[in-house]
Amino acid sequence: MSADSRLTAAQRRAITELFRVFPVADDLGHRFVAAGHQLYLVGGSVRDAFLGRLGNDLDFTTDATPQQVLALAEGWAEATWTTGIEFGTVGLARAGLQLEVTTFRADRYDRASRNPAVTYGESLTDDLVRRDFTVNAMALSVPGHEFVDPFDGLADIASQTLRTPGTPEDSFADDPLRMLRAARFVAQLGFTADRPAIEAITAMAEQITRITAERVQAELSKLLLGAHPRAGLQLLVSTGLADHILPELPALRMEIDEHHQHKDVYAHSLTVLEQAIGLEEEPDLVLRMAALLHDIGKPATRRHEPGGGVSFHHHEVVGAKMVRKRLRALRYPKAFTEDVAKLVFLHLRFHGYGRGEWTDSAVRRYVADAGSMLPRLHKLVRSDSTTRNKRRAAMLAASYDALEERIDALSKQEELNAIRPDLDGNEIMRLLGIPAGPLVGQAYRHLLALRMEHGPQDREDVVAELFRWATEKGIEVPQQ
Repeated sequence: MSADSRLTAAQRRAITELFRVFPVADDLGHRFVAAGHQLYLVGGSVRDAFLGRLGNDLDFTTDATPQQVLALAEGWAEATWTTGIEFGTVGLARAGLQLEVTTFRADRYDRASRNPAVTYGESLTDDLVRRDFTVNAMALSVPGHEFVDPFDGLADIASQTLRTPGTPEDSFADDPLRMLRAARFVAQLGFTADRPAIEAITAMAEQITRITAERVQAELSKLLLGAHPRAGLQLLVSTGLADHILPELPALRMEIDEHHQHKDVYAHSLTVLEQAIGLEEEPDLVLRMAALLHDIGKPATRRHEPGGGVSFHHHEVVGAKMVRKRLRALRYPKAFTEDVAKLVFLHLRFHGYGRGEWTDSAVRRYVADAGSMLPRLHKLVRSDSTTRNKRRAAMLAASYDALEERIDALSKQEELNAIRPDLDGNEIMRLLGIPAGPLVGQAYRHLLALRMEHGPQDREDVVAELFRWATEKGIEVPQQ
């Protein structure tokens, strides 16, 4: 039975819709065929057409070399890029789409280095057999629309299964990143890896250390931004992959004593992640990473107290340090790392709010310390409540509602989101007659604390306080 004959009416409509939405694909195909070359839409582009989740990126494979692709695209593509040309890939832009055209590949790996030695294949089958999973090893010819599925990927889409074209041991040995990609596709597509793939990942998990931190980071981010990140993370942990790329996560599976003195921190963290996602306006990697890692300081701070209790004192401080260390190791940008660490550091602050006993000064400081992370901090703190006690959950939610209402009221009153001392550094230097240096910073911080404590003040009172502070520090105050 041919691959085309296995297509259902719905799948044929999906293909028709693909080329209706993206006529550029056929347009490009005509150019290749006229020049005596083959061109196929391939991989995720075909898979996503069947899943009804078309994107703006289209992937193609061809028997033309990269230089021939560039020649064929000249005058047709609105822009080209060659950053992947050493791997046989040429990028093209046309009609708002990004197209990647890769020469048939038949990569050879030495199974020790981190990158393949790229060699060109002689046929479409050479190319498809080297792909990670059968659902990504399907192709559609353009402009002919012939469906090619040598490894039965269509059936795996129907059963929502991730299976490798060849043996998973060979596939993962060739490129260990495919093990992490399995977890990513579980998170993105809601599919399940088949048993041979899971067994191979479990046996070969350590080989992920052959992969650069940057490539691991990219896959981990895509996993977290998927529709089902919990399932992807659970696969990482259960197979042992997480032990090598995010060991702080499996470390949360702390042994719980027979008295159940603390909740399952691993399960709690996954639930917090899901609850945070439920509060998003759009996928937010900073929030999701903070939700996942907010309690990673607990294993290092767990103490068994007299009387049978368990404590995790200062786990937010330890956790923030651990976040910085792990995200730096994964080569995340500095700003991203600091944003996640700040949320982890602050996620417990609210629990000192009690029944609203905080002074206005404490509320101001909460906002000032959170800075631009305040909207995310609101979501993280609300998500951190996973208690099954409905009365306690309602009390926590009401308490945070009250805090947000106070923040809003103070914001309207004094533009809380832009708290600054009533005098800036230039005014401090002018009033005290001192040059730029450490004393100016000290004065600035003193006035900021004053502003936090008492809110906006009259300028005369602030200047008088500056002079009082300066005199106390032994600074001669100029005559006014």
